[in-house]
Amino acid sequence: MSFRTPLSTARGLGSAKHGVGHWISERVAAVALVPLVVWGAYSVILLARMDYYEAVEWIRSPVNATLMVLTLGISFMHMQSGLRVVIEDYVYSHLNKAACLLANLFVCGLAGALAIMSILKVALGGA
Repeated sequence: MSFRTPLSTARGLGSAKHGVGHWISERVAAVALVPLVVWGAYSVILLARMDYYEAVEWIRSPVNATLMVLTLGISFMHMQSGLRVVIEDYVYSHLNKAACLLANLFVCGLAGALAIMSILKVALGGA
């Protein structure tokens, strides 16, 4: 039988000191995505009126290619970060949690890398 109070039991456990960094990075990514998504929506409307060759020329512009790469990179980073929080909160088995966190990291990283490489291939004249 333990004579410790709930407060006494909780004391000393403290925080892991990493939650604030994750929280701030999620918010910074969200704020960065606001103007990028607005630009992306405008670009989709603009690209809808273009044919293939005009769209290729559009993406070859350094400003458009850079903004597109930033939008995709930050989006996939933000998605991975958000899914990590969901997995940490709702997957209870330690083995399943570790597997889901690894799968989340690899799938988001691979999809982001493929998307960015596709943009760069077109932008640098490979398509």
